[in-house]
Amino acid sequence: MDLYMMNCELLATCSALGYLEGETYHKEPDCLESVKDLIRYLRHEDDSRDIRQQLGAAQILQNDLLPIITQHGQDKPLFDACIRLMVNLTQPALLCFGKIPDDPAFRHHFLQVVSYLQAYKEAFANEKVFTVLSETLYNLLQLDWEQRQEEDNLLIERILLLVRNVLHVPADPYEEKNVDDDASVHDKLLWAIHMSGMDDLLKFLASAQSEQQWSMHVLEVISLMFREQTPELLVRAGQVRSAQEKQKDSNELEALRQKELAEKHSRTMQRGTRHSRFRGSYVVQGLKSISEKDVIFHQGLHNFKNYSHDAGKATRRVPKRKQVAQDTKSQRRSVLNVRLFLREFCADFLDNCYNRLMYLVKESLIREHAQQHDETYYLWALSFFMAFNRGNGCKAELVSETLSVRTFHFIEKNITNYYEMMLTDKKEATSWSRRMHLALKAYQELLLTVNEMDRSKDENIRQSASVIKSNIFYLMEYREIFLTLLRKFDEKMQPRSFLQDLVESTHLFLRMLERFCKGRSNLLVQKKKVKRKKQKKKSKHGRCSIINTTYLLLQLSNALTEGVVPFDAASEIPVAEQRTEAMIRIQDALFARTGPEALGLLRAAREVWPEGDVFGSAEVQPEEELELLKQILFAELPRPAHTEATMDEDEEVEELEEEELESVRVSETEFNFLDFIKRFANPSIIRPYLLLLRSYASNTPHTNHCIVRMLHRVAVDLKMDALLFQLSVFYLFNKVLTDPAAAVYKELVTFAKYILNRFFALATRNNKAFIELLFWKNVGAVREMTEGYRKEGYDGMKKVKWTPEEEEELRQLYEEHKDSGVPDIVETLLPLLMNTNRTRRQVVTQMVSMGLVDSVKDLKKEKKGTCIVLWTEDQEQELQMLFEEYKDSDDVLGNILKRLTAKRSRARVVDKILSLGLVSERRDLYKKRRRNAPGKSVSNGKKEVYQVMFYCVYSPSRGSHCLTGLSGPVLWLQNCLNRAADDREEDGVSHPMPLVPLTEENEDAMENKSFKRLLHKIGIRPPADEQVTQEA
Repeated sequence: MDLYMMNCELLATCSALGYLEGETYHKEPDCLESVKDLIRYLRHEDDSRDIRQQLGAAQILQNDLLPIITQHGQDKPLFDACIRLMVNLTQPALLCFGKIPDDPAFRHHFLQVVSYLQAYKEAFANEKVFTVLSETLYNLLQLDWEQRQEEDNLLIERILLLVRNVLHVPADPYEEKNVDDDASVHDKLLWAIHMSGMDDLLKFLASAQSEQQWSMHVLEVISLMFREQTPELLVRAGQVRSAQEKQKDSNELEALRQKELAEKHSRTMQRGTRHSRFRGSYVVQGLKSISEKDVIFHQGLHNFKNYSHDAGKATRRVPKRKQVAQDTKSQRRSVLNVRLFLREFCADFLDNCYNRLMYLVKESLIREHAQQHDETYYLWALSFFMAFNRGNGCKAELVSETLSVRTFHFIEKNITNYYEMMLTDKKEATSWSRRMHLALKAYQELLLTVNEMDRSKDENIRQSASVIKSNIFYLMEYREIFLTLLRKFDEKMQPRSFLQDLVESTHLFLRMLERFCKGRSNLLVQKKKVKRKKQKKKSKHGRCSIINTTYLLLQLSNALTEGVVPFDAASEIPVAEQRTEAMIRIQDALFARTGPEALGLLRAAREVWPEGDVFGSAEVQPEEELELLKQILFAELPRPAHTEATMDEDEEVEELEEEELESVRVSETEFNFLDFIKRFANPSIIRPYLLLLRSYASNTPHTNHCIVRMLHRVAVDLKMDALLFQLSVFYLFNKVLTDPAAAVYKELVTFAKYILNRFFALATRNNKAFIELLFWKNVGAVREMTEGYRKEGYDGMKKVKWTPEEEEELRQLYEEHKDSGVPDIVETLLPLLMNTNRTRRQVVTQMVSMGLVDSVKDLKKEKKGTCIVLWTEDQEQELQMLFEEYKDSDDVLGNILKRLTAKRSRARVVDKILSLGLVSERRDLYKKRRRNAPGKSVSNGKKEVYQVMFYCVYSPSRGSHCLTGLSGPVLWLQNCLNRAADDREEDGVSHPMPLVPLTEENEDAMENKSFKRLLHKIGIRPPADEQVTQEA
């Protein structure tokens, strides 16, 4: 269907609206029903938005809807319906299509809808239209909340959405080719808003406590009003320029004039003295052409420096995914009266609305009451109005709501989230990059405002700035955010403007941090260290431990089979065919380490299905039952689909031998500014700076200064100038030095000459310096290049070279002992070597390099412990004999462990003794200590402690006054020691016990130096960092 030919039903509906005669609009009797029909048609339009395009081509909004609301506004149902229809017609094209279409046909429809929206915007730039909207909105806001109906709230929201939609329409670059200080369509729309009083209503909605539900709408409208503005231009609007600003403009103009004169002089010098007909041809010696002959140059010599083999070649097309991201934001200077109105609006908004509105918006974002991506409006408002306030006197109380550590945290969290989404959502990476740029601008503006507060004359403001700085410098996340952003910068997704703001923000942060550290001798900051622990997962070999545990249960009685039913009586499957399911149940019980259940199921299944001895014969022995369980455990049983899926997941988990677990450990450390700068000495961080330096001619002087200052910190402060010894860097420096206007970039020229001089000085000592230009270098390579390369065979550790005689000796010793069956051959060879200073690592490395073994894994040191898990009958008898022999001794378990033939761990011996029934409780195997009889002297340990206490309290050399008044705490200490000694004698174990003062007298004594000396003398340790009590 031709979209320019309107559908007959749609045409009839539009004709029933009315007609415009001169300046008067005559509505038809069915006007209201026709408007509702148009709303219904829009609801059922197709993917090409055919209804919307036909209404736009017919200019229904310009010729019918706007005249209706301006001339027939007293008809409330018709007015409401027209506002509803206009909100639908003016909604952004991105909302209509979801995204910018890739298909050419749909792209055409998209652009057509945008062109109609631009026509709507021009029609709305009318003072009469906004006067009607403002009066309607004013009358609605006059109603109290109890008088307001649901329809009134809907109309308020629709008016705000209509203003939002109209302001959102982008400018047409082909139609609006205006210069600065000329009125654009957007300026005319802003002026209509101002003249109608809509701006005052927006400020009322932002400040009124009863209208806080419209806070997000208001902020969105305000952000679109200032879309093409910059806070710096608005601050200077209508003000007389200061002498400093005039001098700055004069210097910039003079710099441009000098640059132009230098370029003109260079062109004059390049012009040959002879006529172009006699320029001749030249042979360039040493430069080969396509053939083996030298290049023949057919132009004047003054053009030779621009010669390149690539001249005349077709440029290669760069794939879209590899193209550099482009800046999409456009800024222009509006007409003066619009800038004055916006400046006044900003001042009033900061005085009366900013803090309250930003608080409400922030609460909505935190509580997730807002729509997706609404935080971008908050970030924009923060950066824009704080920048305006900073240029307009920097009154901290006007922006106090967003001037806090919480705001820093909110922005840092959003930057991290945007970066993660930029990596995961590749299709929308550009949008996520723009949002991250907004967050970075907000972070930069917070730093600029804090820096401005630090220079305030008010002591309270300076103190507040110091508190904020101490918090953001203390936390690791705020210090390292710029390092992360620089390291992860990607020019394919992030535009040049983002890099410029990032470099300037980093420069400001480092300057503030350096100034903050200068007045402090020791600055403590938070440090987070991620500890990765390797947790061993149970592999299939771990199933053996299941069998070993189950083996202990074989000694149990047949009571295990009581109440165990191995089949499902309610199942439709016959009992005779449920044998496989019973085997699966046994295997699941073994996997779950429920040995009694598995053993009971096995014995019950043997009674139900005795045929074939599948579950063992009736006279099966415990060892045979163990073998049966092992076979069932390792068997590949057919499982249902849902069970197989679960088992597959378990198998994947079990096959993982090791899993890294991360734990963040937070501690405090002393901050060193120079050590922090060292982290910037990295090629991945230096490259973005050099990438921005390529456009030095179009950069602002401040941007170039930030770049040179960072390179100066690395090259001069850290003495790592060799990090910049790279061919692309030298090519850039050569471009700067040969620039006719090089005098304008004095700082950059000076730094480039310094780096080049350092390189040529190094080249006299290092004949490989020119080769090093081809590579980026890390810190280790820089040190080698400047201090000398490592000797051949040096691997960064202290390594002694092996002589041929030593290698032959090692080979002979290995051949002699490799078949000896020793558990660790390396430990056997170490004492036999003539050079006894060899370490295990050196011997293992040499054996691998000589080819004696295939890998280091073949020579791994055997871990302590034992792999013996099963007890033989002889070993059990030996254990019983040792127990009978030493059961009356003070240390039963210790004596048994010393005399066992097959060495086992203490825990396994204890478990075996319990399973044999030799003792009833583990407590019976504890080491016994003899108790003192009543009336006899205390034990030797107590006696020694009391002697020390007596010496400390009554020593004549110390004076009798050293513990004066501490008799109560000393008696309390004696009682604590007595109780601890008695408990240890009863339990047979010695665990550390805390010494906790509960009375005020004892607490005071713990702070007394003499009492602390007494505690130290008797061997009481002070608490560790993470403890709050003392241990006895």
